[in-house]
Amino acid sequence: MADPKRRGRSGAPRRAASAGVSGRSSRRRRSRVATFFRRLGFTVLVLFLAMAVTIGVAAIVFYNRTNLPDPNKDFQTNTSFVYFHDGKSKMGSFSIQNRQTISYNEMPESIKDAVISAENRSFWEDKGISFEGIVRSAVAIARGGDVQGGSTITQQYIKVLYLTQDRTMQRKFRELVLAVKMGKQVPKQEILAGYLNTIYFGRGAYGIEAAAKAYFNVSASKLTVPQSAVLASVLNNPSLFDPSDGVAARNRLLNRYRYVLDGMLEAGNITQSQHDEYYRALPKFPEVPINNRWGGTNGYLLKMVEQELLNQGFTESQINGGGLRITTTFDVNAQKAAVAVGKQYQRTAGANAGAARAKQLHAAIASVDASSGGVIALYGGNDDYISNTRNWATTARPAASTFKTYAAIAGMRHGFSLRSSLNGDTFTPNGDSVPIRNEFNEEYGTVTLQKAVEDSINTAFVDMVSQIDNGPAQVVKAANDAGVPKGDGWDLNNRIPLGVAEVSPLNQAAGYATLANEGKRVDPHVVASVTDSSGRTLYTAKAPSQQTVEKDISHDVTYALENVVNEGTGTAVSDLGYPVAGKTGTNGVGDDITSAWFVAFTRQISTAVMFVAGDSGNADLDPYAAPGDPTFFGGTYPAQTWASYMRVAMSGKSPQGFPEPDWVNLSGHHYGGTDREEVATPTQTAESTTSAPTTTTSSAPTSNTTVTTPPTTTSTRTTSAPTSSAATHETGTQEPQGQQSTPAAKAPSKQAEEPGGEHTPRNGG
Repeated sequence: MADPKRRGRSGAPRRAASAGVSGRSSRRRRSRVATFFRRLGFTVLVLFLAMAVTIGVAAIVFYNRTNLPDPNKDFQTNTSFVYFHDGKSKMGSFSIQNRQTISYNEMPESIKDAVISAENRSFWEDKGISFEGIVRSAVAIARGGDVQGGSTITQQYIKVLYLTQDRTMQRKFRELVLAVKMGKQVPKQEILAGYLNTIYFGRGAYGIEAAAKAYFNVSASKLTVPQSAVLASVLNNPSLFDPSDGVAARNRLLNRYRYVLDGMLEAGNITQSQHDEYYRALPKFPEVPINNRWGGTNGYLLKMVEQELLNQGFTESQINGGGLRITTTFDVNAQKAAVAVGKQYQRTAGANAGAARAKQLHAAIASVDASSGGVIALYGGNDDYISNTRNWATTARPAASTFKTYAAIAGMRHGFSLRSSLNGDTFTPNGDSVPIRNEFNEEYGTVTLQKAVEDSINTAFVDMVSQIDNGPAQVVKAANDAGVPKGDGWDLNNRIPLGVAEVSPLNQAAGYATLANEGKRVDPHVVASVTDSSGRTLYTAKAPSQQTVEKDISHDVTYALENVVNEGTGTAVSDLGYPVAGKTGTNGVGDDITSAWFVAFTRQISTAVMFVAGDSGNADLDPYAAPGDPTFFGGTYPAQTWASYMRVAMSGKSPQGFPEPDWVNLSGHHYGGTDREEVATPTQTAESTTSAPTTTTSSAPTSNTTVTTPPTTTSTRTTSAPTSSAATHETGTQEPQGQQSTPAAKAPSKQAEEPGGEHTPRNGG
């Protein structure tokens, strides 16, 4: 028998031996793993302790080397200055010396208690830092966000007085170190007094004394408990809680105000009965004189600058106390001219109505750089922002026939050309019960679109819009594409080209600038650039780049508007010395003329002029009409104002011709897929060296598909507009242009039944 100890693989003794060996190997492996992790843990612990020691030593060194700077030295450099476009001429500034430091004892207990209840209820007990705020910052950083606020009063004071507003961990760490050091070195009363003399309360007011005057027109020492609770509420976010910003802002302020009162009750600063009495409503806010930094006509410009900076994301605190250098788009010489010319023609036209009515007339001028959208000059019809904040240059009123330009864009997008045939006579549109008429009941027969633009023929535009699918909506779209925002009076009906739609002069200048810029949308802006106190650029305005109106359509509409100046209702500005394209407009409601316009542009500058009267801008302009004129025409005082201003604005600039017309829907690109009837044979107009496309037909109006001959041009820009031949309907005999009185054969009556209709006779200026 074989020895059991020597059995094969299946023998039990062999298996037992194997099991023993395996167990010993497993124990050795576990021992090695345990040893590895013990060594790793020890190493990590050593590294952690070394890191902690390093950080601790660094923190101690940083703490010892960080000193409290002189607050006066750093904080007196925070005034923001505003300059004209040359970067040298100062327009104004924000928050100059709007801080009056007062002592802790001069501050009423109510404001101290209210601010502590609002911002830091543990102020008297804490060490100057908020551990909750530190945790929030750490969590935010871990999630990839910004360092959070929510600091103690001491931290806020440190941040405002010594540091920047950047939300970085480096700034937060320095804030914490300075707060701890200040908490040890500076008494709490001194910290609170410094905070209340420094913090921004809105309305350009830094410190409690300025804030008390800005909101309640009293000294800080006279503040009541409710007034103190309001100011403690406002400082948390002045732009959100300013009670002058409407109902929503007051409601937000009321909620914050009640939170502050709750804290004051909890701290024992006020009794339950006081709390309940004050809790019901906000205190009354008196009329407070506006800081005279807004005085004069520059006040309107500064207000626009401030609003645009807010829209671009700058805070009120940055604007009013951030030491910014703000360069605007306003040209100092053009601005002076706009103010002087606006006042001049207000006086001239005002004198026609007598002294009592003279002050009720308002001339508005808005001028825009056609390539950048920068506002070059603006006059709002009033001399002083403090006495009257109404800016007529940014106030929308019926655009009258200047709105026909957008109808022309819409027409060309839907198959109409400058030679398309339109109805120039009185007619009643389908589905309408009121006939559409021209000024003085003029009958023109069949006219071209170009003729309709030149002579501002109401019936032709209503005819064209009626033929376009969703025509009124297409006119609105064209206006919006040009940069004109929708407003009151933009009702979708076939009379929309006649201009009941309300537009501000600034937006109208920008809309026409889009045409001058060959269809690239021009959005008006007043801030060119912003730099901080170190010279770092924080903001630069962008140049227009979006093609919102087709380039060739912009050329053809501009060509038609050129002929308004050369041959139509705008001849009063034809001697400027530069190629000009533009449109007149007068709006009538019943027997009253409520607005009169002239909007025109060179290649470089687009300018809109509007005249209105009365406190609401809806009074009758006829008493102010030029001597000999039966009504207040856009081609007289508005056009003369435009020309006088533009002579200064264009001074030193080289004349630039407009692009040649592309004759869209003729020899040029065809839009809309619809053939439109045309006036067939062109005839020459004055000073013409460019001919329109001709057709092979010679009698009845034909579609745009019959065009065979493209336009021919010469080196000059003057052009010929298509008119009728003997075989077509007469477009009417052209009257001498540039006169300011109506032809004797025409009755000086107004078109009562067409609100928004053109109130300029064919040859009116």
